[in-house]
Amino acid sequence: MNEAEGDVVWAAATRHVHVVELAAPPAAVWSALTANDALVSWSPLITCVEWSTPRPFGVGTIREVTLGPGLVSLRERFYRWEEGKRMTFSVDAATRPLFTMFGEDLRLDETFDGTRLTWTFAYTGAPAVRPALKLGAPLTGRLMGGIANGIRKVVEPKGVDR
Repeated sequence: MNEAEGDVVWAAATRHVHVVELAAPPAAVWSALTANDALVSWSPLITCVEWSTPRPFGVGTIREVTLGPGLVSLRERFYRWEEGKRMTFSVDAATRPLFTMFGEDLRLDETFDGTRLTWTFAYTGAPAVRPALKLGAPLTGRLMGGIANGIRKVVEPKGVDR
């Protein structure tokens, strides 16, 4: 799918892009992103992740993610899966109607000393919450950046300073 043609991440009204330089090889980062405890093991905002599709994962994989103690649950469907390099999903269902569109794109690039993770969060708010989302965009960006940067906890050796 061409990014300019129908890709949820590029069609959404708001995007937050976080680039995280990690002192870990791409295989270790990919493993953390696809682990059974992905997100939960490094983000206090995510309280549950359940992969509904059996391994090996690929295009069409379904994952259920819960934020906070029952704050909102999301059903994510991966529509791009480049093993070890890139994954992109859209949210197909949510327990609260906060967004008309939500997706994420995660891309890994090998660097001289590890991996560059480019994590894009993209959304279009539901009409009732658009004003609040616009006002809260800086905070939302920081929260999403915390999720992206949190992966350091599980992939970098202890004592690595960035």
